[in-house]
Amino acid sequence: MSRMLDEAREAPQAVARQLAADGERWRAFGALLRAQPPSSLLTIARGSSDHAAHYAAYLIMARLGRLVTSMPMSLVTLYQSEIRSEGLGSFAFSQSGQSPDLVGPTQYFRQRGAVTCAFVNDSESPLARAAEWLFPLHAGQEASVAATKSFIAQLVAGARLTATWQDDPALLAGLQKLPQTLEQACALDWSDAIPVLQHADRLFVIGRGLGLPVAMEAALKFKETCGIQAEAFSGAEIQHGPMALIDEGYPLLVFAPRGPAQPGLLELAQAMRERGARVLLAAPQGTPGANLPLVQGELPELDPVCAIQSFYPMVEALARARGNDPDHPPHLKKITRTS
Repeated sequence: MSRMLDEAREAPQAVARQLAADGERWRAFGALLRAQPPSSLLTIARGSSDHAAHYAAYLIMARLGRLVTSMPMSLVTLYQSEIRSEGLGSFAFSQSGQSPDLVGPTQYFRQRGAVTCAFVNDSESPLARAAEWLFPLHAGQEASVAATKSFIAQLVAGARLTATWQDDPALLAGLQKLPQTLEQACALDWSDAIPVLQHADRLFVIGRGLGLPVAMEAALKFKETCGIQAEAFSGAEIQHGPMALIDEGYPLLVFAPRGPAQPGLLELAQAMRERGARVLLAAPQGTPGANLPLVQGELPELDPVCAIQSFYPMVEALARARGNDPDHPPHLKKITRTS
C-alpha cells in the first residue's frame, strides 16, 4: 500500500467536507456573478490543477455560454504584458498555492480591478492571500507527490462554481450526492488494465468534451507514477496525425462516460480494436466492449469526476507492479515553484 492509494480513497470524505463548508461565501459569489457577469474569463493553473481548470472551463462554456481562456502565465511573469483587466473574472486552481506564476498574475489582475478567486487546498498560502475570493478545497494534507484527492476536490470546486453561478438546483443536488457515488467508484475493479499496461512504454489516453480533462490527468499520472510515455488526445484530434502511430498491440485507454461525446468514442474504440490495438474502454456497466466499469453520477456532467476516482487505485497498483514507488516519482517534488 502507498500514501497515494490512501489519499485517493480519502477523496469522497474530502469532497463531503468541501460541500459542507463555506456555503454563505459560495452563495455570495454566485450572486455577484449573476448580478455583474464578467465580460471575459480566464483560468490560472499548472499540472493536475490545470486539468481541473479545463473541466471547470468546459462546464462554464457548455452551461453558461461564456468563453473561458487558459492564462499563459508568462505573459505577466516574464513578458510583463499589460493585460487589460476591465470586466475580467480570474479563477486560479492550485493544491499548494505556492507557485509564483499563479500568485503573480492573480495579484496583477486584482490590483487592476478584476474579480479574482482561488480554489486552493492551503488557505494560508500566497495564492490564497492574493485572491479577493478564497474557496478552500478542504482536501486535507496530501503527502504523496502525485495529487489525487486534491485534484478531485478541484473538479468538484469547478462544478460547484458553475452550479452556484447558474443557481441550478439539479446540479447543486447532484453534487451533494457525489461523495456516496465516489465511494462506489473507488471500489470498482479496474485490475484488467494491469496486464495490458504492465510492460507498456507508450500509451494514448482518449477522451472528449468533459471527459478530456480526466484523460489529460490520467496521462500525467501514467508519466509520473509509472514512467509510461502517455499522451492525451481528444477523440476527434487523434484521428489526424496521432492515428498513424496506432498499430498492432498499441495500448489505448478510452474514457467514454455518458454524454454527447460517448457514441463517437465507442465507435473509435471499436475501430481501434479492429486495427489490432489493445483497447481499455472505460464506460458505464453494460456498454458493449467496456472492460473498465464506470459509476454514473446524478448528472452526466459529474461522471468524469467518478471516472478519475476509479482510475487512481488502478494506476497506483500499476506503478507498484512495474516496480515503482508511486509516492516518490523520480525527479519530482510535491510543490513546484515556477515563475
